[in-house]
Amino acid sequence: MHNTPLIILDDLSDWQPYHPSQAIVSAADYIQNISKHRGPIINLCGDLSYLSTGYYVSLLAEARKQRALPSVSAINDLANLSHYQLFLNNHSKLLNRFVAQQKDGDSKRVRLLICFGRTLHPDLEELARRLFEAYPCPILDVEFVHEGRWHLNAIRNRPLSDLNDDEQTLFGESLEYFSKRVWRKARSRKEYSYDLAILHDPDEKIPTSDKKALQKFMRAARENDMDAELITKADFNRLLEFDALFIRETTRINHYTYHFAKKAEANGLVVIDHPDSILRCANKVFLNEMLEKNKIPRPRTELLVMGDSIDYTAIGERFGYPVVLKIPDGSFSIGVEKAKTAEEFERVAKELFKTSTILLIQEFLPTDFDWRIGVLNNRAIYACKYFMARNHWQIYNHSSETSRGKSGTFACYGVHQIPKEVVKVALQATRLVGDGLYGVDIKETANGPVIIEINDNPSIDSGVEDEYLGDELYRIIMADFLRRIDD
Repeated sequence: MHNTPLIILDDLSDWQPYHPSQAIVSAADYIQNISKHRGPIINLCGDLSYLSTGYYVSLLAEARKQRALPSVSAINDLANLSHYQLFLNNHSKLLNRFVAQQKDGDSKRVRLLICFGRTLHPDLEELARRLFEAYPCPILDVEFVHEGRWHLNAIRNRPLSDLNDDEQTLFGESLEYFSKRVWRKARSRKEYSYDLAILHDPDEKIPTSDKKALQKFMRAARENDMDAELITKADFNRLLEFDALFIRETTRINHYTYHFAKKAEANGLVVIDHPDSILRCANKVFLNEMLEKNKIPRPRTELLVMGDSIDYTAIGERFGYPVVLKIPDGSFSIGVEKAKTAEEFERVAKELFKTSTILLIQEFLPTDFDWRIGVLNNRAIYACKYFMARNHWQIYNHSSETSRGKSGTFACYGVHQIPKEVVKVALQATRLVGDGLYGVDIKETANGPVIIEINDNPSIDSGVEDEYLGDELYRIIMADFLRRIDD
């Protein structure tokens, strides 16, 4: 990564109050591509409205594969405040306390200048940082209005030329602080072309990659000219330091993993799991509909919608017992139950309805194992047999008292060693989702292979999924990151 940002101004004279710099250029010169700078840009144009000069600066930066602050996506979000808001948290207590401390001013209105996530009011620093994360724009003019409670009334770009002396000091200090943290971070001894963030949760009970696998990913990244660093949810505001994001913890929609993926995508980072993949794989209702529409083989499935008129007896007779019930967004076999009788079916359904208003009911397909086909960019890269947990019908047995009983054994194979139909069905399914990294769970039945699940964040543990390929599995995945960044 080229670390020095290029600062784009409407007029170079706007920079007079600040330290002289070689890294400033007029918007007109930037648009005409006079500067050959390849690093990130900070767009300080006063007007960012649609098709304005400022808008074109960020648009062209994107086309030139340069990271821009603000991005076109952020500019559009600013312009569409009346249609949707990205900042919905209630900060009434904080703002009430702030207003009470002010000796004069309007008690029903708070205006705030935010420069790179910082403000002149220490009490509102956290609020300013969160607003900047939601609307990453160098200079923001924000207005909160009290109408029963405080709400965000306006948020707009503030021209650099409008700032008074105190505000200019805030801007200068904030730019220096931001650049040091985000774009001038200390390099490792060996220079790498790119930086990769690997998001993980060190406290996750069933992590998608164990510590040894994470170290192997980092080693493979460096072999592919990327400096890899493990990050956690606490590093959200550091995300723009990196060129790519690899999510190695269980993803969910209403969760920070999805927020990380969205922020990475909005700022032009290469990201796996891509937010669209998380959306499509995280919900089994969506997956079932997609597979059905595209005639991909899957177990017989129906949706069960919460209500008083469910005829459990008729459904049970139609499916035959036992039946399998699933909540839409469970993972690692959590929220998947089996019912052997009509009474058990109704009891289990009512219990799961406490979690979700829609459930999936599926025919029970008993097998000794599930295939897991690892797919990256529409290519099968590994294959595992996951055997059912001891004396259990699933791979994971969450009721087991012992760690040995919690999950079944496994066997890993080369992709060429497994039935071609299994691989074919896996690839048919993942093409509908995207070109990321997926784990496709498949059962072999008398009528051929059927898709049980598509995971956007498949387990890759040392000594399990890498048993056949060894370190080469990690190199394949990291080489794909490098290809995506270079593209």
